[in-house]
Amino acid sequence: MPNGGQPTIVSIAARAGVSIASVSRVLNGQGARRDTEERVRRAADELGYVPNAVARSLKDGRTRQLTFAMPDIGNPVYVAMVRAIQAVTKAAGYRLLLHSTDAVAEDELAVLHSLGDRTSDGLILCPIRITDEHVAALTAAAGPVVVIGSLPDGVPVDSVRADSVAGSALVVAHLHGTGRRRIAFVNGPSDTVPGRNRGHGYRTALAAHGLPYDETLVVHTDFGIESGAAAARRLLPARPDAIFCANDQLALGAAHALLARGVRVPEDIAVAGMDDSTLAQAGWPPLTSVDLGSSARGRRAAELLLDRLEAPDAEAAFAPRTTTAFPRLVVRASTAPATGFPDPPPLTRTP
Repeated sequence: MPNGGQPTIVSIAARAGVSIASVSRVLNGQGARRDTEERVRRAADELGYVPNAVARSLKDGRTRQLTFAMPDIGNPVYVAMVRAIQAVTKAAGYRLLLHSTDAVAEDELAVLHSLGDRTSDGLILCPIRITDEHVAALTAAAGPVVVIGSLPDGVPVDSVRADSVAGSALVVAHLHGTGRRRIAFVNGPSDTVPGRNRGHGYRTALAAHGLPYDETLVVHTDFGIESGAAAARRLLPARPDAIFCANDQLALGAAHALLARGVRVPEDIAVAGMDDSTLAQAGWPPLTSVDLGSSARGRRAAELLLDRLEAPDAEAAFAPRTTTAFPRLVVRASTAPATGFPDPPPLTRTP
């Protein structure tokens, strides 16, 4: 190989002592005898050979890139999904492109339509609303799509969903079990899939424990930390003894607002969230929350997408698959009974 030149299949063949055709078969994954494959791969490593992704893309029509489109790239829930998805796709030889849609339907639809441009081989989409336009775009998608979220019946794509209804029931049952009877609820927009499901779970769980639904104990807002703080301040005149929040961002904001007003958490008002994200342990007291399997959902979505990519000709042969991640309640100090509440950790002074 000339000095400074890039290694080629010719130079690899010369180093390995095999034919150029054998090198081509090995590097293109077409198989060869084990000793031949080992010699070729060792020679390629020694020479620093890097596959020409552009040439490979032109040959097989693939970019070796996948896209994950999520509502908020700063939300720890989606960060956990990104890590899980990338672990699976990277191991399979794909790069992962990230796109934050800000939960704007037009942006999500544009990402779906972009599959026709062949800039990506497949898409994992995490919408919080599903409109008729979404259903039409998913049905007509030019490449494989997996949705993280709930879909209407009959949409012909794979999906991975969380059971938020059951998750809400776990929280209400836990709060009821600690003696709380005026359990307030801070939810996101009711026209979103998580808002609708978590709201339904809250009302169903109240009824199951013989508790009345009280409009003065319910606040609908967005899913942010500041919104949680504002909701907690708004709820104080209704005198709740617990606040269940539809995600950890809301719960963290609510807890901070209560403590700033001199309200003790959990002795005066217990606070619980949902998602069991890294935020659940970001303050004092740490938050009780429902683990909805963010990492597991991301990992499963990636596996489903790779299944479709590995068998594109059989895509119509197997029906769309739906996987459900079941919730798990993680109890922490924010909902402990008033007796036996642990002392806060000591402050560490720095010189």
